[in-house]
Amino acid sequence: MVTNDVSMNRFKHNIMEQVCRLEWEGKNDPEHIEELILKIIPGPKPSYRCCIYKEREIVRQRIRLAMAKSPSYNPDSTNIVQVIDPACDECPIAAYSVTDNCRFCMGKACLNSCKFGAITPGDTHMHIDPAKCKECGMCANACPYSAIVHLERPCKKACPVGAITYDEYGYCKIDEEKCIQCGHCIHSCPFAAIGSKTFLVDIIKEIKAGKEVIAMCAPATEGQFGEDISMASIKVGLQKLGFADMVEVGLGGDMTAAYEAEEWSEAYNSGRKMTTSCCPAFINMLKKHFPEQYRDNMSTTVSPMCAISRYLKATRPGCVTVFIGPCIAKKSEAQDKSVPGNADYVVTYGELRALMRSKDISFEPITDEYQESSIWGKRFATSGGVANAVIECMQERGEDTSGIKLLRAAGGAECKKALTLLKVGKLPEDFIEGMVCPGGCVGGPSKHKDISEINKARETLLAKADERKVLDNLKNYPMDKFSMHRDGH
Repeated sequence: MVTNDVSMNRFKHNIMEQVCRLEWEGKNDPEHIEELILKIIPGPKPSYRCCIYKEREIVRQRIRLAMAKSPSYNPDSTNIVQVIDPACDECPIAAYSVTDNCRFCMGKACLNSCKFGAITPGDTHMHIDPAKCKECGMCANACPYSAIVHLERPCKKACPVGAITYDEYGYCKIDEEKCIQCGHCIHSCPFAAIGSKTFLVDIIKEIKAGKEVIAMCAPATEGQFGEDISMASIKVGLQKLGFADMVEVGLGGDMTAAYEAEEWSEAYNSGRKMTTSCCPAFINMLKKHFPEQYRDNMSTTVSPMCAISRYLKATRPGCVTVFIGPCIAKKSEAQDKSVPGNADYVVTYGELRALMRSKDISFEPITDEYQESSIWGKRFATSGGVANAVIECMQERGEDTSGIKLLRAAGGAECKKALTLLKVGKLPEDFIEGMVCPGGCVGGPSKHKDISEINKARETLLAKADERKVLDNLKNYPMDKFSMHRDGH
């Protein structure tokens, strides 16, 4: 898939793969790590940056992220998303800049429109002093030649909650009090200067220790690796890798839909509006930016990931649960210990492929069939999928849903707008389905292919699923053995 950091993706995934190989071989120590750095950046000439020393420092910090550590200059940070400072040094500091289209005209509308004295005449065109510029945009609007452009950094542009700023040297800084860990900034950066902590080393240690490590594959997984790679294919591949088993989290979608349906019914009958609780970035947005709505309007039902993790921990005591999906924010959900029984680790598709390459394993088409989820749980990954599944459960209970009004908010801007309307009491809909990624989870920041390719393969695979009902499907599972509420009670 082509992204801003497509050429660097291979580079950083190679680092993950090599770190995993060291862990499998029991050589993940400082001496072998230094050898790895020299192996990746042998020199004497640089390949990406100004010098091999900067390149080696970037590799060193990426290795720390690959081992679930924060960069060495920010060691105490608990944020999943981290900036690699040595890689963040090529973006322009000025937000507004005068281009060569400037005709140095006599009218000087830009100068006259600036109320802060930031614009002065240069030798051949006008000049903007970034120290004085307040980024109001008046000069750009006033220029008759459109010679002034707004140069918004891609990482800042991608952030839906304004969590990214810059220090006096132009280095990107993440406000961890605002960051919702969605990870959209990661792939927006053309210098691959932002990354996330990776838990592959920890997972390898658990497998090598002989623990029962169970993979939980997100509903978005079907279609990520092509129409020939079914969930059964993925299950076999993961077992070759060392996982004891795999369960599809679409089953957790069934569980969440059934319990959210009960909450929705109660809320609808009492006139209270409610939001879904599946997307962790949406939950982080609620928690950090709309705390009253988080307290009063959010569903208390756990996410499908947490539901499957609790199910596995209740039925297979001592197991280690690993969620696999396209979501960065799921890593922050797993790290939130206020919700007991959640996944122990989270891995993205790119990280999974790096882990598989470290053992020279690949997915292969097979003829076996495997399905634990209803089609409604499988479609949790697309925008509208959660709401549709909840409505399906209400209808399966015989409830009339014709009067229910839904808002399917997909993308950070839509979610923020919906929650703002809810906050000021002007939301006309009864329920908000919030997904911070456009298109839903299948459009997550760590999707494996272009969204159109994924959806085409996905529909081919989903067409093979049977038509089991959600509530009937759940009768096959011990729902009384674990809680579906966030507090665990």
